[in-house]
Amino acid sequence: MKSLEIIGFKRANLDKRELDEIRDNGNVPCVVYGPGIKEQIHFHSPAILFRDLIYTPDVHMVELNVEGTIVKAILREAQFHPVSEVLLHADFLAFSEDKPIKMEIPVKIQGSSPGMMKGGKLEIKSRTLLVKGLAKDLPDFIPVDISKLDLGKSIKVSELNVKDFEILNSPNVTIATIGIPRALRGKKAGEDEEV
Repeated sequence: MKSLEIIGFKRANLDKRELDEIRDNGNVPCVVYGPGIKEQIHFHSPAILFRDLIYTPDVHMVELNVEGTIVKAILREAQFHPVSEVLLHADFLAFSEDKPIKMEIPVKIQGSSPGMMKGGKLEIKSRTLLVKGLAKDLPDFIPVDISKLDLGKSIKVSELNVKDFEILNSPNVTIATIGIPRALRGKKAGEDEEV
């Protein structure tokens, strides 16, 4: 899995006016907590450093460098302004290399579906899956092969083969399905009546 470095500068747990000033200067207030951290570390980082972390479908581990203190972490939560969608705050969860972590990993659809070749439409029901494993074992994405999906068929979590990590979603969760277009639905019903 890819890793990004984010450089931070310590800050106190400030009031709203001071936090607004940090944001006005092009920075994002942040906090990191979790295993190995006695007290939460409050810091701020230049907003530009978050571009490759947030505005991407990819998942990254993060190496935080807060005034020389290095912390390996994952982005736990990002808060955005409801109108401008500017990043307002970021929460990071520190992790230990030898303990499993939970993380949302994107799925990546692979293969050509026979159902799509017949006019069906690919419907992605789950774009990410929650997984648990050691940081070194977590993939950039989970491949989902649709090359056997015909019209009206789906692929569920239970059909995925993964190793070195565990998928925490229910085995019954649908990841992708091949929808039957309206034009084909009537035709299919007509064929069934003739039989």
